[in-house]
Amino acid sequence: MRSLRDDLFTDAFAYRPLALMRTDGPVVRRLPRGIRPQAAYLPYAVVVFTAFCVTMLASANNLYGGPPLQFLVLGLLAAGPVLMTLVRPVGAYWTMLAMTTALAVLSDRTMTWPWSPSTFLATLAVMTFVAMRVRPRAAAWMWGITLLYGTVLPILVGDGGNLGPMAFFSAVALLVVTVRNTRKEARREVIAQQEVTAVERDRRTLLEERTTIARELHDVVAHHMSVVAIQAEAAPYRVKNPPPELEAAFVTIRENAVAALTELRRVLGVVRSADYEAPDAPQPTLASLDGLLANVREAGLSVDKTVTGAVRELPQGVELSAYRIIQEALSNSLRHAPGAPAGVEVSYVLGGLGVRVVNGPAVGDVAPSPGAGHGITGMRERVAMLEGEMTAGETASGGYEVAVFIPVRRRPEPEEEPA
Repeated sequence: MRSLRDDLFTDAFAYRPLALMRTDGPVVRRLPRGIRPQAAYLPYAVVVFTAFCVTMLASANNLYGGPPLQFLVLGLLAAGPVLMTLVRPVGAYWTMLAMTTALAVLSDRTMTWPWSPSTFLATLAVMTFVAMRVRPRAAAWMWGITLLYGTVLPILVGDGGNLGPMAFFSAVALLVVTVRNTRKEARREVIAQQEVTAVERDRRTLLEERTTIARELHDVVAHHMSVVAIQAEAAPYRVKNPPPELEAAFVTIRENAVAALTELRRVLGVVRSADYEAPDAPQPTLASLDGLLANVREAGLSVDKTVTGAVRELPQGVELSAYRIIQEALSNSLRHAPGAPAGVEVSYVLGGLGVRVVNGPAVGDVAPSPGAGHGITGMRERVAMLEGEMTAGETASGGYEVAVFIPVRRRPEPEEEPA
């Protein structure tokens, strides 16, 4: 009973204008561009046309007796609730029941009763239009109330009624509308779920990429901190008769290194999953770039490499990130621009390392593979971690270019000891 009250009684005469129809549907898109905006008013036209048919049906059937003008007035009264569905749909249903009762009293009871042909059509139209804008249970309540109305009213006045046709045709109409609303709601929920799934997939991919970066960062930093601790422990033994201050300094360095390593493993070690195992082979660097290029050439990508500047050893994190960025950029070239040549430029400059990967537009009959854009996100994460800069976008020739600059701080040169 609470659902009956919420659906058909609470704010029954509230102002709820009929929404315009969407113009991006599969049928409307086939219409000429000039009349396509007017197609949005099609629901209004259907309601008005139905009200016109109700009025004409009342005028064409001499059910009430009297002059023709009276037929027209009674027809307009029957069509009023139909037009009312445009702004107050639930209130139009109750108005239709009241109007049907009033017109039934004035009608010739030797004919169909309590629904005359015009009120029969008007009641069906009102129930259908209202059911399209309310929940399925509200449509069920309307059908039940209409049957109760068609049963009780003839009993009270002692006349037979035409409940059977109304029960059948209204059930068919409401069932069709309910199925339509259910499918529409299910489609809307599927679309919403797909959007949520896409967002969650992007988040998961981003978290996986960050987890990978954190693992690599853990491996790089842990390695260097271990080297610092070992060298600090062994340094006093390399100096003959070291002063106590020097031994104390090395002990402090070792303790700090071990403490930092322990804290690092505690904080960053949580990103390792239970089945994650550290790789046995060392992490790739730019020295392994030729092997990467050979692999992509075997996959069918024509790629050239250009190295400018004085080649030097860079920090392990920079080398690994540059390698991974080039690897991902070449993979994108294989997927999105099959058959296009690619070029890799590695520039050793004074303030850091520059990497540029560019490919031409796709050629041939091989269709590009769709992608979700997560590779670019991973590149930006790596560059941001190293406080670098990155640009990615289409070139003037229709290809794609990824340009990265990773700053590298210069190591202070050791001071020469006086002779």
